[in-house]
Amino acid sequence: MQNLLKVERAKKEITQEILAQAVGVSRQTIISIESGKYIPSTILALKLARYFNTSVEAIFTLDPND
Repeated sequence: MQNLLKVERAKKEITQEILAQAVGVSRQTIISIESGKYIPSTILALKLARYFNTSVEAIFTLDPND
């Protein structure tokens, strides 16, 4: 799964820590999602999309191999 979480963060000019606090996870979780090492739960993906006022699909996309 690919994601544009880092891009969305940059648009809002917020840190990983601020985003983590806003959605109720650790900074390490945000780091892991951005690096592709962790796929968020549906609930977390929805929280992230809501935070950025966009759809889940605008942030997360499936790789052809997924």
